[in-house]
Amino acid sequence: MRHPLESKRFYFIFPAELLVVTDTIIRADIDKLELSAHLFDEYRQFYQQSSDLAGARDFLRERFSRQESVMFLALDTSGDSEIGLGFVQLYPVFSSVAMRRLWILNDLYVRPKGRRRGLATRLMQRARQYALDTGARGLTLETAANNNAARTLYESLGWRENSEFVHYDLSV
Repeated sequence: MRHPLESKRFYFIFPAELLVVTDTIIRADIDKLELSAHLFDEYRQFYQQSSDLAGARDFLRERFSRQESVMFLALDTSGDSEIGLGFVQLYPVFSSVAMRRLWILNDLYVRPKGRRRGLATRLMQRARQYALDTGARGLTLETAANNNAARTLYESLGWRENSEFVHYDLSV
């Protein structure tokens, strides 16, 4: 039986009109905590959670300081200051069978004013490149079955729905 994250190489070609030169993708760190926390709080509100900027800040500070996640930010750098437009966040896991790291692409968010600019695609591409750079076996994600926009994006980038394995959850 094939492992669900068997390594495949995907190559992406982007139309030039999707790439906005004043937008940049950077790796977030503690120096970008405030910007990251605001985006993260908005993301959580998108999923019907109450705003909790202090909680978002504390959560990300802990993830960054413990090196428990990797976050890439999409920034608009056209003005006097950087404006956060979106982010992708990865969490590491390991495959015992493959004896290699995997990355869970847990969060992808683009603010409404940053949408339709190719940022989600570029953030996904950056996550893929990071997985390659770290020698990972692959990336995995989950999304709501009715999130057609996200599913279309993922599938356009070479992601395939896993039909070989069943996913279970246990609340504790």
